Amino acid sequence: MEVVNPHINKDSLIYIFTYLEYDDLINASGVCQDWHDAAETPWLWRWMCLQRWGFCNLAVVGREHQRRPWKRYFLRRSHLEEKMSQGRASSDFTCKSLRGHTGRVVGLVYSEGTSTQSFDICSRNTTICTASSDGTVRAWDVQKGEQLWCSPVQSPLTGLVCDPERGVVITVDSAGLVKTWEAQTGVEVASYPTGSPHCSLLQYNINNRSFLSVGTNQGFLSTLVCPALSLSSRLAVCDSFPVNLLRVSPDKKWVLAASKNNANFSPKVIYAEGLTSCQAAVFVPTRPARLATIHPLASIHPRGHRSEDKALTVFDVNMKKTKYKSEIEVQQVESSTLPLKCSRATEILLEAKDGSTLVVAADLELWLYSLQGVCLASFKNHTEPISSIAVDSFRVVTASRDLSLRVLTWRKDGSKGPWSLESRYHLLGGSHTMSRGFTRVACDYSSIVACAEGRDGKDVLKVYTFTS
Repeated sequence: MEVVNPHINKDSLIYIFTYLEYDDLINASGVCQDWHDAAETPWLWRWMCLQRWGFCNLAVVGREHQRRPWKRYFLRRSHLEEKMSQGRASSDFTCKSLRGHTGRVVGLVYSEGTSTQSFDICSRNTTICTASSDGTVRAWDVQKGEQLWCSPVQSPLTGLVCDPERGVVITVDSAGLVKTWEAQTGVEVASYPTGSPHCSLLQYNINNRSFLSVGTNQGFLSTLVCPALSLSSRLAVCDSFPVNLLRVSPDKKWVLAASKNNANFSPKVIYAEGLTSCQAAVFVPTRPARLATIHPLASIHPRGHRSEDKALTVFDVNMKKTKYKSEIEVQQVESSTLPLKCSRATEILLEAKDGSTLVVAADLELWLYSLQGVCLASFKNHTEPISSIAVDSFRVVTASRDLSLRVLTWRKDGSKGPWSLESRYHLLGGSHTMSRGFTRVACDYSSIVACAEGRDGKDVLKVYTFTS
């Protein structure tokens, strides 16, 4: 077929093709040889990838032995996201049940991390690690549905975190013994006795060094260097109350330490005080140190009874330097009341999408809020309370005691409009005669893993794997 307009050169065609959707671009490539050459230009597919996602794993798309790596990446990832958006059983995903633990699962992590920078669309070999009250740590191959290794039995475990950069998982048991394990082999690396039961763990990396902050039952915050678990510092945060809420800022300069057990205790941004007591907190991802908290706002109604309303308060944390000293400043930037109809005892789940959008879950409902406290959307898809949420740049997954997962995907109204969610489908977890419901959920860019609490005391992992 002859060229339609011989005066349109290849560069002009490439520019015109940037306005096409990928399926139209593929159709255009069949018009003639010139159009085919323009449509196959690597720059064009690279532009389309970065326009759609803003990030790609360059180590994957840059492989020299792959033909047309940017086009291959775009088509595979688009196809995978389409399946993850539709969630049709048997055609879009497979579901496996992983059994082995003889107790409650207390921690569930992807050992290689779930960030988009490490996302390999071309070949995935996903490993998850779990910790249980049965005293074991186990690793599982998500795609094959097989157990890879199991640690020796120790005291009941109470927590689990992961350092994906160094390939280790970190556990703490009921006696406060912290251990690090190689995620791929299960070899124990080091241990550290805190001497405190019911510890909370927070892992983060600073300047290529790995740190673990441990909140103890006596109100102390100990910081250890990983994976050797050598003590770096120990700080008293509160008196007689456990430190069980830990968060780190995106720039890794600030750690929030708080206690959920005492409403009168003011959380601390190490080393700063003065924040309000909070039930949930999250650092905003795209800011160096912007902190959003949800806390009780007691008020008296006309009839005289108290109502536990909730308040959303946003702070900026920074360092003010003068000629002779440096001072930490905590400045309130937003404050609003949230109409969350839940009691003080209800667990509030809080995550952040970007610099302007918060995801909040409590009881049966999921909300989307701006940092100014404006409700952008609400969803009530479950018949029993939401127990866990997983949030990434593509979707939100809610796990519930009704033994179902609800998958919602992000959408944006216009290039500058606010983010919103579109409710997609349910993933079912089996029979209520065998399970009390889902307690935990995690996801990466090709799978969703949830923990179902067994009525016999033996929790089961449900793995939903999407294929491209």
